[in-house]
Amino acid sequence: MAIIVELDVMLARRKMKLQELSRAVGITIQNLSILKNGKARAIRIETLNAICEALQCQPGDILRFECSMSENGHERRKEKSISLLTKK
Repeated sequence: MAIIVELDVMLARRKMKLQELSRAVGITIQNLSILKNGKARAIRIETLNAICEALQCQPGDILRFECSMSENGHERRKEKSISLLTKK
């Protein structure tokens, strides 16, 4: 399961640059870039509200839920493998 941020799509539709959105909502370009690139772990409702207001859109226009399913229809979880290095 993942929340996909499609901020770049809405920016393109509105013909708005990230710098313009940054000024409109009072959020740094760096933080908007983190959000736009899907690296953000969370977003405040207040921030989402400001972005939606500036872009004149709904939260569903910039956020999309994507569920990964396995062949048997159950949710597939991506597991990170951890390799332990030992000194000999």
